[in-house]
Amino acid sequence: MNQTNQNLGRAEEISHILEPLIRRIIREELSRLVKAEPGTFYIDPDMPLYSDMEDILQRKIKGHVKLHSHDEVWSE
Repeated sequence: MNQTNQNLGRAEEISHILEPLIRRIIREELSRLVKAEPGTFYIDPDMPLYSDMEDILQRKIKGHVKLHSHDEVWSE
């Protein structure tokens, strides 16, 4: 295996190790922030995430939302 393939393989291995850790840290920090500073988290109506959340709400109202388990969402 040449050096480039070894580096790519190593980068992929590191990514698989770090991704769950990063997801957990972000989840914990967002939870801490929301609890410690109510009203801090705000989604502006001009943000793409806002329209996505509106779409999800409308689908929920119509009964077309499938909720995923914690494990499915966070790959833990």
